[in-house]
Amino acid sequence: MKRFFSYLLLFAVIVVLCDCSNRILDFTLISTKNVDLTKGASFKRGSQRVRGVDKAHWIILFPTKSVSIKEAIDKAIESTPGCVALLDGVIYTKFWWIPYIYGQQSASIEGTPLIDITIADYPNEAPIFGKIELDKNGNVKNVENISELEYNYLKRKVIKDSKRMRFEHSSEI
Repeated sequence: MKRFFSYLLLFAVIVVLCDCSNRILDFTLISTKNVDLTKGASFKRGSQRVRGVDKAHWIILFPTKSVSIKEAIDKAIESTPGCVALLDGVIYTKFWWIPYIYGQQSASIEGTPLIDITIADYPNEAPIFGKIELDKNGNVKNVENISELEYNYLKRKVIKDSKRMRFEHSSEI
């Protein structure tokens, strides 16, 4: 009889401490960012897979927050400079709980990063106030730090010039 209760206790501990994992989705391409697909030919496939996780803790019966797949995707994309989407990946949800004590719930995503090289080349060089010159193809030609005063001057000039151009073109109609 004592052996029966020890097996029953062991079975109960295994059931309580095991977790549930569900494969939600396999995907070919996924993103939460705006992706300019016209530049798709210049995108580069990352060499290593990345992972993003959004996790919530359960205390007694109450979760500390709601788990979001979007947050997990954002964390995975933002882990690689220049990444705009993930390729060939999978989304999982996981949950485990010790009844009336503690538990965790998570959403995780794993995939290969799709990198926009034009963004990856200048990830941290964009100044607070700056002037960025582009060539005819839309590639970054020059990045220059400018003061707030210069920025406001250039901004007013662009607005003034665009209003004048709009006025001149409207008189031709």
